[in-house]
Amino acid sequence: MHTCLYFQVHQPNRLIPYDFFRIGQHAFYEDDGLNAEVLSKVAEKCYLPTNALFKKIIEETHGRFRMTLSISGTVIEQMQHHRPDVLKSFQDLVATGSVELLAETYYHSLAILHSKKEFERQVERHLETLESVFHVRPRVFRNTELIYNNAIAAQAETMGFDGIMAEGVPWVLNGQSPNYVYRAPYVTRLKTLLRNASLSDDLGFRFSDKTWNEWPLTPEKFAGWVKQAPGDVVNLFMDYETIGEHQWKDTGVFDFWERLPEAMLDEGVHWVTPGEVVDLFSATREYDCHWPTSWADAERDLSAWTGNVMQQEAIAKIHRLEEEVLAAKDPDLAHVWAKLQTSDHFYWMSTKGGTDGSVHQYFSPYGTPYDAYIYFMNALGDLQVRLRRIREERDAAARRAGGL
Repeated sequence: MHTCLYFQVHQPNRLIPYDFFRIGQHAFYEDDGLNAEVLSKVAEKCYLPTNALFKKIIEETHGRFRMTLSISGTVIEQMQHHRPDVLKSFQDLVATGSVELLAETYYHSLAILHSKKEFERQVERHLETLESVFHVRPRVFRNTELIYNNAIAAQAETMGFDGIMAEGVPWVLNGQSPNYVYRAPYVTRLKTLLRNASLSDDLGFRFSDKTWNEWPLTPEKFAGWVKQAPGDVVNLFMDYETIGEHQWKDTGVFDFWERLPEAMLDEGVHWVTPGEVVDLFSATREYDCHWPTSWADAERDLSAWTGNVMQQEAIAKIHRLEEEVLAAKDPDLAHVWAKLQTSDHFYWMSTKGGTDGSVHQYFSPYGTPYDAYIYFMNALGDLQVRLRRIREERDAAARRAGGL
């Protein structure tokens, strides 16, 4: 048996309480102080100790422990501006040669659902950033929040990727195991790697739940589960912040992860990266996914970002500006517009109840989903004012030139 371990590393740019009276007057929307504060908190609890732990394990296992990271462009920017020491720790980890990086949208956006051109622009910017910062160019693509369907797989193949990550959704698998390599209909080369939701969530969510009938989870017990699983490869996908931030140090999470790699190897389970999975296994099964799926919420669909009219209006409005933003030929303005596409902005507008609603609220920097909507729409209103001024200045310049 093989196992592929992938972690997502991402931090969004949170907005200031941007009220109506700032529109046209205040052009900086982000709460830079809060962004720096959150980054430093997560860095101390998760990024720095976890990077050090995994680097040590890679060295002790002589590279037999292998893992994968997908690092969004927005968190790379934050680390460059606020915590270059944290970025250096990621660079050192990648430099071991046992950590594969994935490609994604630079801004952790939903662009693929609205604009092929903008999607390609963001992916290319992410690839260029990874080459500049880490000196690697990924072969495998991971879309924001594992959003996936047949068309997205086909687009990834067109862009030259060898593999793509997706959630192993039960109603698409229709009784099949996620522990095989799949292929979307009508693609010829691209392979689809499916997340084993049950085993991933054992680590990501249930690990510290004392009411869980398998608590406490030991590395040896988990390694036994993976060894006994059917198929070729168990894909364990989760947020990097699971270690130390979502699951605090006093849960024993660091001790668990320190011992898990060797426990797996003792059971004959081989650690592999997505690129190695693509090379090792043939895609003998079809994963026919017509509607977009994701790894978010119980529904595993797009409802985390599009489930209410506030979210739908905000997403539609930001993407309607694409043509005007690009026509302005202002790279800084285009960057501001693209950062407003980050999926977290819409996630925080969710009005879901129950367990999923509690998770949305836990991650939100705002008091209510309505605050998230108001601040976002006001910032967007200011962006429209800036675009109008650019258009008016351009038109005035054209008139002056015509009068000469």
